[in-house]
Amino acid sequence: MNTVRGGSSKMLKIYCGKCRFFLCEYQKDGAGNLRRMYLDRIIKPLISLDKKDLSCGNGHIIGVKIIYKKENRLAFRLISGSFVKEIIKF
Repeated sequence: MNTVRGGSSKMLKIYCGKCRFFLCEYQKDGAGNLRRMYLDRIIKPLISLDKKDLSCGNGHIIGVKIIYKKENRLAFRLISGSFVKEIIKF
């Protein structure tokens, strides 16, 4: 598993903001808003990670694939308001 940034880590369920289609589980590290999802932290995806856009099963666009230059990592830059997140409690 990857190292934790910011001292905390939580698991999130990510859904489409329009139709509530379940997209994936995601390991979020650190505090702050969810602005991008790194491909190596996406778990149990129900959507294709190979396309240039992140979209739900009904075609709603959630994000755009980028290379996050600061870390040279593949990620999806998320569109604000296009998704809903729920913390997974263990």
